[in-house]
Amino acid sequence: MKIVICLFISIIPLIVFSQEIDTPSEIRRETAYETFGDYAQHAPALTSLIVILAKKDKQGFWQFAKSYGTTLGLTYALKYAINKPRPDGATDGHAFPSGHTAVAFSGASFLQRRYGWEYGIPAYVVAGLVAYTRVEGINDRHDGWDILGGVVVGVGSTYLFTTSYQKEHYELTFKSGGGDYLIGLKYKF
Repeated sequence: MKIVICLFISIIPLIVFSQEIDTPSEIRRETAYETFGDYAQHAPALTSLIVILAKKDKQGFWQFAKSYGTTLGLTYALKYAINKPRPDGATDGHAFPSGHTAVAFSGASFLQRRYGWEYGIPAYVVAGLVAYTRVEGINDRHDGWDILGGVVVGVGSTYLFTTSYQKEHYELTFKSGGGDYLIGLKYKF
């Protein structure tokens, strides 16, 4: 339920703030949005790699590699298979799903799934802003369906491969008393 609420909150700005005004200040603002989105799409993934390195999480690295690779592969496969035209009239026909959004939500959902909501909420905020920049940027490269497709691809591929992080997977215990000795092993999956 938390993920549904978080995704809903991330997409609300797309609906509320979309406009069609082309004043010089609007053009500057939309250009800044688009540039921000071009760079910020990588922030959740880079943060994921930094956290993986800081925690020396080898299993997390491989889970991230599989989920991120699946996101990229599936995004581009869908772009060429569906060949949906862009709202701005560009003739490349590769609007669905939004690659920027898929990459941002892949990194954000990895952080949330692997390390918890304290990492995931800020990452989802950044991913939501990236999604907003794809609709509100100067070229209006995507519509709401493209964004939703990117979210589904990014989050879905992460949930296929990522498990929660557990620092210690096993616990060894020893107890003695009254001439009895007990050794225990508890393993967490």
